[in-house]
Amino acid sequence: MERSGTHGRLGVPEGLVELAARSWPLFGDDDPSGEEVSRRLRAVLGLLEPPVDLDVRVEAEWTRDGLDGTELSWDAGFGPRVAGRLLRPAGERSTLPGALHLHCHGGLKRFGLDKLADGADGRPVHPVLQRVRDDLYDGRPVAEDLARTGRAVLVHDAYGWGSRRLPVAGMPARSEHVAALDLAARCARGEVPDEAAEYDVHAGPAEDAVAKALGVLGTSWAGVVAREDLLAHRVLTGFPGVDADRTALLGLSGGGARAAVASALGAPAAAVVVTCMTSTLRELLPEHLHGHSWALVSPGLGRVGDWPDVVAAAAPRPLLVQFGTRDELFPAEGMRRADERIRARYGDGPYTGSLHEAGHVFDAAMQREAFTWLAEVTA
Repeated sequence: MERSGTHGRLGVPEGLVELAARSWPLFGDDDPSGEEVSRRLRAVLGLLEPPVDLDVRVEAEWTRDGLDGTELSWDAGFGPRVAGRLLRPAGERSTLPGALHLHCHGGLKRFGLDKLADGADGRPVHPVLQRVRDDLYDGRPVAEDLARTGRAVLVHDAYGWGSRRLPVAGMPARSEHVAALDLAARCARGEVPDEAAEYDVHAGPAEDAVAKALGVLGTSWAGVVAREDLLAHRVLTGFPGVDADRTALLGLSGGGARAAVASALGAPAAAVVVTCMTSTLRELLPEHLHGHSWALVSPGLGRVGDWPDVVAAAAPRPLLVQFGTRDELFPAEGMRRADERIRARYGDGPYTGSLHEAGHVFDAAMQREAFTWLAEVTA
């Protein structure tokens, strides 16, 4: 019989964290430099080589609501072509600072870039998509609002989302069994999920299985996503009318993690905004860790350094980190310690850590702050 008191929450044995910390540097105990964090991160994520030719294509162009939009696609080297959408102020022909706005996880994989920006037709958007916007972005197609401030903004689908989503037919039997039970329970409650909602019932439980397969291949979900974000930044900086020296990376939640990782891995951005995605790792364990996806939680991440070390790896690059004081996905102590660690790494450098009376969101006040800050640091 198992002795009581030998395991903590979520099956993490008591003392395991301490044993790991004695076995190797963990959570930044050795205070690695930014260059060392980047090197370790690249190794832990298993970053695969990029394609030489992205074969970027213009699929369509449109103008509406004060914006010019260009629908793009490119080849990531495997799977379906990546869909991207470039937004600019309508009629603006001068060279503009750029921004790679990275969509969140949001528990919604049927859509990726569409969380942040509409296409040629504009609204109405899909009800599932609108619900995510209402819950996380104050109802706004936020990348469009950013473009209207005078930027060329690129949004794209990450691996596993939107145009890069995984076909249901290829999902493993074990996760499909979980999906079938979920769908049956919804039916019993009288729910009739449409194609988009039903897809995410399948995609959720399959995430663990896909992460396992990617690990066998020597990479990781976060590593594949990071590789594609670096490719998207190449697309942005190579597009006519974009000032490659004044680009920004930004995102909420999983998008914030992606912005931090891409910056740490060497994306030559001029500024980075990470919204509601920063805490020390030790405080995340164990209760808060399970609320995060494989896009953040990669095996070996604790050996890279602490998560704020990754966020601050490109110091003294201008960095804005936005914290929600009511963010249910991060412990208050973890956020406080993360802010202190980043400040220590930056010293008197251009770091802004801001607290908002908000949950896990990128609301209107946070959007205004981020857009104003970006205008100032990339002027």
